[in-house]
Amino acid sequence: MQTLSQLLAGELKGAKRVKLSCGLTSFPVELFDLADTLEILDLSSNQLSALPSDFDKFQQLKILFLSENPFEIFPEVLGKCSNLRMIGFKSCKIREIPPNSFPPKLRWLILTNNHITHLPPQIGKCPRLEKLMLAGNRLTSLPSEMAKCENLALLRISANEIETLPEWLLKMPNLAWLAFANGKHLGSQPPKEDFPQIDWQELQLEQVLGEGASGQIFRAIWLPQKKAIAVKIFKGEITSDGFPQDEMAVTKWVGKHPNLVRLLGEVKAHPQQKMALAFELLPPSFKNLGNPPSFDSCSRDVFPTDFSLTKAEVMRISKDIAEVCLHLHQKGIMNGDLYAHNILIDRENQKTLLSDFGAAKQYDVHGAQGLLLQKLEVKAFGFLLEDLLNLCEDKKDLAFWEKLKTRCLNPIVSQRPLFEEIVHFWGVDSK
Repeated sequence: MQTLSQLLAGELKGAKRVKLSCGLTSFPVELFDLADTLEILDLSSNQLSALPSDFDKFQQLKILFLSENPFEIFPEVLGKCSNLRMIGFKSCKIREIPPNSFPPKLRWLILTNNHITHLPPQIGKCPRLEKLMLAGNRLTSLPSEMAKCENLALLRISANEIETLPEWLLKMPNLAWLAFANGKHLGSQPPKEDFPQIDWQELQLEQVLGEGASGQIFRAIWLPQKKAIAVKIFKGEITSDGFPQDEMAVTKWVGKHPNLVRLLGEVKAHPQQKMALAFELLPPSFKNLGNPPSFDSCSRDVFPTDFSLTKAEVMRISKDIAEVCLHLHQKGIMNGDLYAHNILIDRENQKTLLSDFGAAKQYDVHGAQGLLLQKLEVKAFGFLLEDLLNLCEDKKDLAFWEKLKTRCLNPIVSQRPLFEEIVHFWGVDSK
């Protein structure tokens, strides 16, 4: 992070990336001295509520973050920024988006946790839009013009007031990751005896094991059982995926499966009244299969350049994930975030686990949209399979699996296979 004094002293001249978080109440005009070079500008966590009318002088700007500022109106001038591809206004106070505010090359738009009641139909003029984050607003519907955003791959509309998904949305050719939970659940809670109520006083928290959008995971000792476990403490606020209580509800509803992390119980009586769940503690041999998307990859996971998998590992991992997806969709559960970075693998012991339900949603498996929701997630599985095949050391004899990948990625949603058929592929002689 740079400082305002550095900017005022001219020390940032020629910079491509600037981050300032110092209680700004007005846009520093000295930034215009960087207009010819600046590509990434982060002014999050300030007190800004507007941008200058000539902000489009930043013609090299590709990424703009203005999260946690008291903007009430999305700046219309951004529509004139010819190279702007990624915009972040998370946790502001935006209630209005003028019609022509979206830049022509927009690829990634973050509007999580605002006060937006509707999107302008001009969103349909963003053909490159790939990732749209709208969780935690006041939307009751989506403009039908969004159907023209044919590259849209990830959509977050959880924690809004959308009661029914439009048919055109579930037929979009590239949509693969959809989060739409709104605090309402179809299924009753699992039997109480299956998930013990663990009192907070029975836990001795140790080190932090990890942190996600919805909460932190700690190593803990369950004192009465004298057992090391993992405890996820939810933040209790709207995340990029939606309400934490939706994640809790689905996590308790998914049931047992060899490719799911085992849920031990629900933690009660947290001193700050936070929600928490207890899970089986995994050995350190488990590692994330991939890393989350980068600015450049947008909606696709990234992998270390020196990482590869054997053909046997590719087949096992993809089969395990197909089987757990079948299990989920038979229960009417859409994961919504089927990514390599949410998959844990233990290469030594040949085990695979799907580990995250932050974007998950229960749906009516017998409803008219049930098959379309499943086939939407099949698209995500197709992308995962594509990643796995690209990581495979031995590229020989993969035609059978390339064919499956192609079927899963079919832009015509109705022509994709269901998970039952995908699982059946492993019982077919591929040679």
